[in-house]
Amino acid sequence: MEIVVSLAVGVLAAAGVWLVLRPRTFQVLIGLSLLSYAVNLFIFSVGSLAEDEAPIVRAGALPDLAHYTDPVPQALVLTAIVIGFATTALFLVVLLALRGLSGGDHVDGQEEAP
Repeated sequence: MEIVVSLAVGVLAAAGVWLVLRPRTFQVLIGLSLLSYAVNLFIFSVGSLAEDEAPIVRAGALPDLAHYTDPVPQALVLTAIVIGFATTALFLVVLLALRGLSGGDHVDGQEEAP
């Protein structure tokens, strides 16, 4: 399970960095979203990847990550998802306004010569 999550974080981060370095603003927006998903998945995995375990310590069980799932990273990721959606929506509105004003969506404001 750890290998799959590690590969997913790596692929999301690599694709996000590649898209952030692209010349179009929409590609930059998608790259930032992928980077935030990679960070959220990483933070979520920090709370342990135990399956079918309660998020609280049970009586008689040792209070370590082998017997329960930490709820704090789950709450942090949930908050980050909500904030990420709001930020993405705001960025889309600014992107559409910029495209309407400038007539293009190139990051530095200039189209490449063919």
